[in-house]
Amino acid sequence: MTDSTFERPATRLRIAVDEADPRARGRARGHQLAAALPGAIDTYDRLFAAGSIDEDTVRADADRALDAIAAFRPRLAEQIEGIAAGAGVETWRVAALNARTEILARSRTVPPGECSTIVRDSGAGAIFGVQTWDWHVEIGPYWHTIDSAGGAHRYAGITEHGILAKIGVNDAGLALHFNILGHRDDGVGGIPVHVLAACVLEEAGSVEHALELLREAPIASSGSFALFDTARAVLLDISPEGIFEVPEVVPGTWLRTNHFLTPAPAAHEKSWLYQPDSGERFAFLQDRLDRTRPQSADELVGQLITGPGEPPVTCNPDLGEEFGQRWASLATIMLDPARRTARILDGTPAEHDSRPWYELRA
Repeated sequence: MTDSTFERPATRLRIAVDEADPRARGRARGHQLAAALPGAIDTYDRLFAAGSIDEDTVRADADRALDAIAAFRPRLAEQIEGIAAGAGVETWRVAALNARTEILARSRTVPPGECSTIVRDSGAGAIFGVQTWDWHVEIGPYWHTIDSAGGAHRYAGITEHGILAKIGVNDAGLALHFNILGHRDDGVGGIPVHVLAACVLEEAGSVEHALELLREAPIASSGSFALFDTARAVLLDISPEGIFEVPEVVPGTWLRTNHFLTPAPAAHEKSWLYQPDSGERFAFLQDRLDRTRPQSADELVGQLITGPGEPPVTCNPDLGEEFGQRWASLATIMLDPARRTARILDGTPAEHDSRPWYELRA
């Protein structure tokens, strides 16, 4: 039985930090997360266990990830350490959250979630994007909006408790949407993809600058960043094989679900993770976009609404499934780099007129 109702917090945490010192910035975030972070840690402990990943392996992976982060960007490692100190938890626990994608890549029994992203150049001087963030329904209580200042750039968007960044826009007008992909060589040892997102949002002043940062980073796992500012948009396949730019699906429109769209990494994809679902969602959305030319982010949200008999772009959880197998569209996010805004719906695209929206300006 499919049931779209699941637990959401009565009040969504809205975290704001403004500290020039990265450790102090992390500590300030940790203080605000102190009551809720243990629940997030416990839920991921259960997901790791469901994937047959024991605690010793999780801790070793977390320590290895933190070492890689510290070597590449010490200030990001300091923020992770600060979050742990502010929340009163062990540092490796927060490092494991930031590397949760890479750690879960070890599992064949707990697959990653699903996300669908559209970025549109309207041709009228405006580039905007929208996506669903689809993940384990049990993480529903454990995400928050974030307004982070003190680094090179202020950024705003959403992320999970304890994780530095996920989806957002910064005060330079650089926006980032984020999907997970699966490559057979994915693992720990490089910069976790969520930490890469934080690096881009905190440091990059343009799409070109973001590409430079990504090409400097040691990467051992996969994901997709849709990066756009007021002048340019790029969609990337990020993998242990390298970074590859994905062409537009129709003129002025970039589309992403959860499979590689360039040949090199696609040849080594973990196709069992997402197919046929990802391909079906992609084909469905491509057909819609072939027939429409949305001129605003609000119009794009409508493209992501699906119902019975259609591919689950709007993802409602089947609560009859086992723990680790229940997916939900936990949030819907619209990014507008011209206005430096992230508009966040605490719900699925189909709930756009019945669930709370939060607007943040970087």
